[in-house]
Amino acid sequence: MTARPALAVLGAGTMGHGIAQVAAMAGYDTRLFDVMPDVLETARERIEANLRKGIQRGKVTPEERERALGGLSYSRYLGEAADGVGIAIEAVPERLDLKQKVLARCGEAAAAGALLATNTSSLSITALAEGLPSPGRVVGMHFFNPVHIMALVEIVRGAETSDETVARAREVAERLGKTPVVIADSPGFASSRLGLALGLEAIRMVEEGVASPEDIDTAMMLGYRHPMGPLKLGDLVGLDVRLDIARYLHEALGSPVFEPPALLERMVAAGRLGRKSGRGFYRWD
Repeated sequence: MTARPALAVLGAGTMGHGIAQVAAMAGYDTRLFDVMPDVLETARERIEANLRKGIQRGKVTPEERERALGGLSYSRYLGEAADGVGIAIEAVPERLDLKQKVLARCGEAAAAGALLATNTSSLSITALAEGLPSPGRVVGMHFFNPVHIMALVEIVRGAETSDETVARAREVAERLGKTPVVIADSPGFASSRLGLALGLEAIRMVEEGVASPEDIDTAMMLGYRHPMGPLKLGDLVGLDVRLDIARYLHEALGSPVFEPPALLERMVAAGRLGRKSGRGFYRWD
């Protein structure tokens, strides 16, 4: 039997466990890392639940489910998860220092010449690669939530990212069943910059009493054929994540478009983060 190529996903939160699921389904020996045991256990439960739903909906066969689960392992130790892998995808919280630390440690443990990808939705790839021994092998691979459903991956080229690295990232994305687009390293890339502008304006509309969250979302779904409204999407991504990205883009671009609305600041301060906390613009069971 041909050995599965090894791939590490570093961070088992909302995005990390989704990336790990599609990687295992694509035939990779997938190692999912997180320092928090409860986060790892939640990731395991969500992956298994997603696969059960896939079977119920006729999207996944029982055999595919078993192969995926058989190709997944979980670790609380970064060095163990990244040991000898040829592909690593970092998916820890959106903090430059944390992501740099994880990428550096992964670069030491992974195979020589391993692809080092970051799932950042807004941070500079060039800045993340700065100080690493091989910045040419660092690339952005921005997945979308929920990863097992959404087809797009933004491949983001930093100033030092090599052509070979971009080509390898494209191959990995396609093997995962995704459609890649290549974007230059610019604040917010393409999707986050456009999507956040829409999401923040929707929050301002709620703040001003223009319409309810439900009606704003329905208007965008039926009027513009968006699969999900901007406020429900914000709940799904996490309003704390939205706020972090808004602050970063407001500082990086200096545009009032990205100034965080006061309502968003208040909701995050109150712990209303969206689905992860059970309540945002919507209530989540």
